[in-house]
Amino acid sequence: MIDRYDWPGGSEALWRFGPATGPVVLLLLPPFEEANRTRTFAVGLLRALAARDVAGILPDLPGQGDSLLPTEAVSLANGRRAVAALVAATDRPVITAAIRAGALFDDDANVAGRWHLAPQSGDRLLRELSRIGIEHDDDTADIGGNRLSATLLAELPAAMPATTQPLRTVRLGTDPGPADLRIDAAPLWRRSEPGDDPDLATALADDLAAWSRACVGW
Repeated sequence: MIDRYDWPGGSEALWRFGPATGPVVLLLLPPFEEANRTRTFAVGLLRALAARDVAGILPDLPGQGDSLLPTEAVSLANGRRAVAALVAATDRPVITAAIRAGALFDDDANVAGRWHLAPQSGDRLLRELSRIGIEHDDDTADIGGNRLSATLLAELPAAMPATTQPLRTVRLGTDPGPADLRIDAAPLWRRSEPGDDPDLATALADDLAAWSRACVGW
């Protein structure tokens, strides 16, 4: 079901999946091109959660997806405000599930638990963006076709994924970072084109459904 939510800077679209009771998983995509590469997979993951009787929400954050806010007006702070506002307006226990740098956006949200897939720091995101090439002017920078604000670029070096407990971290393959679970699968965000991995979505849905229920005692 398509819906909308309000945040202090406007209104954005969201997609709802699954039952109308119990905990709800708020899935946060990584920004920019990685969002395009992982959106189909994210929808499959939320549908798999719904099949396990766990609800899900997939929001457009400010400046992403179908948002009317231009990317050059986006900051990390307003992304966090949007997530916090959506959580506050949800009258059910919320577990944030974040992919890659999506984990930078749930720091201010009052949630029952967090689940991060291959979380990425702002510094690492900025280094990856820089490899594409950056063209600067006074207030914005063009990176891989995305027009980004100087404010966002200044926020990223110090930005880290939330570490507030309860937190569960999942990593793929040989990713060396600390993890509660490792799954042998190829990272979709590394592909040159959008893709999908139904087997990975099934495995992650099992883990995320169990974690969501554990966080709320349901």
